Amino acid sequence: MSDLSAFSALSSALSATVAAAAPSLVSVHSHRSRASGFIWKPGLVVTADEALADEGDVAIQFADGTTRAATIAGRDHTTDIALLRLDGKDAQPAALGTAAPPLGALAVVVAADHGAPVAALAMVSRSAGPWRSLRGGEIDARIELDTRLRHSSEGGLVLDAQGRALGMAVRGPRRTLVIPAATIIRVAGKLESHGRIARGYLGAGLQPVRLDDGIGAMVMSIDKAGPAAAAGLRQGDVITALNNEPFRGMRALMRELGPDSVGAVVDVAALRAGEPLHLALTIGERPA
Repeated sequence: MSDLSAFSALSSALSATVAAAAPSLVSVHSHRSRASGFIWKPGLVVTADEALADEGDVAIQFADGTTRAATIAGRDHTTDIALLRLDGKDAQPAALGTAAPPLGALAVVVAADHGAPVAALAMVSRSAGPWRSLRGGEIDARIELDTRLRHSSEGGLVLDAQGRALGMAVRGPRRTLVIPAATIIRVAGKLESHGRIARGYLGAGLQPVRLDDGIGAMVMSIDKAGPAAAAGLRQGDVITALNNEPFRGMRALMRELGPDSVGAVVDVAALRAGEPLHLALTIGERPA
């Protein structure tokens, strides 16, 4: 096959891949924000939580120009996944795969702009194992693309060379990230059934403070009905360690308070008026 024929074949294959996925793509409009999304199941649309406004009405626009009102079925800011519910419009659900792409593989971002499909070619610049977001979300694979993502394309699908949906494109710091299909299936399923993802809750307002041998967290406020109060923590106590691990900062603490932490009992080392004490604290579920 000549170089020209190979290029033509690649071009045709990419065009067919985009055409097959396009019917699943929609535009998501919410209070001065415009993003993309895709049909996950009949009547359910997945989009990027970060691109979804915090208030106001939500509308879904399809390629034929029709729009439908949508309601938020659930959202999880730690994995950047939001689930929308709509009625009265049949559309083709996206077929999500679970295979991780190899480094250097080609990928296509397929999104929607005012309902019309748009596409961008990219290369997988990083493909690694599971990771945890800065907000504590468990992401099944670290997939990065070498292309820049337009705001209106956030929430679109990322396809591999076989046309399988690797996941959802979101805007990361200095790069395009892919929320893997496995993460979407897991989180969207919980949002569909429960409307939220359970997160750990201590029931205390904390403020980092410097100590002679590191950092701690001073208890600034207490939820009287929360886990911290039940464990015996008081305002003014300084937490120095959890389960014999030194306190490493608020961001690290938030990452530890994921769905699996609810119900766990942790040993809290603290200082009260300079004197050490240990308390057993059962992590609760963060109120809605």
